[in-house]
Amino acid sequence: GCVHEWPSEYGKRVLAEVDSTYAEGARIAASLTGPEWILGLRQTKGRGRRGRPWQDPIGNFAATLVTRPMQAPDQVALRSFVASLALYDAFVAVTARPDAFALKWPNDVSLNGGKVAGILLESAGATGSTMSHLAIGIGVNLVSAPMPEDVEASGTRPVSLLAETGTLVAPQEFLGVLAAAF
Repeated sequence: GCVHEWPSEYGKRVLAEVDSTYAEGARIAASLTGPEWILGLRQTKGRGRRGRPWQDPIGNFAATLVTRPMQAPDQVALRSFVASLALYDAFVAVTARPDAFALKWPNDVSLNGGKVAGILLESAGATGSTMSHLAIGIGVNLVSAPMPEDVEASGTRPVSLLAETGTLVAPQEFLGVLAAAF
């Protein structure tokens, strides 16, 4: 695989099991001194947009980046684009197939026309013009995708990185690539 330098200003927590990396982010946000990536190797209560459950079998990627942004909320909102671009770069880094991926604004990445990843942004503890923390949740179908009947009828066909590209990446390795790209 490709080796990427872990960005020194970012913390990293890898949890064998967690209800959701997002929920964990909210629990620890107040105690953080800098940005922190939280990777859950198994999530028991992952969620997607609008509170829908996010299917998360072993081997898929579920992580949340918790930061304390110092900019105004409209600037902070741009981080969903940063996350999408970093995700795209990470996919290209592990597969060397830039043409297979496309960004589907505002918060999905598609692979051969199917949905391979989703991004969820949530801020908390806003006081005045700044917020206390921002959580960017990222889910990636590294090894398996949910069955089409388990997703929204209007949703894009779910795909996995492994099935579509033959590339097998472990969640911790993918985190390293993604953090470096971010």
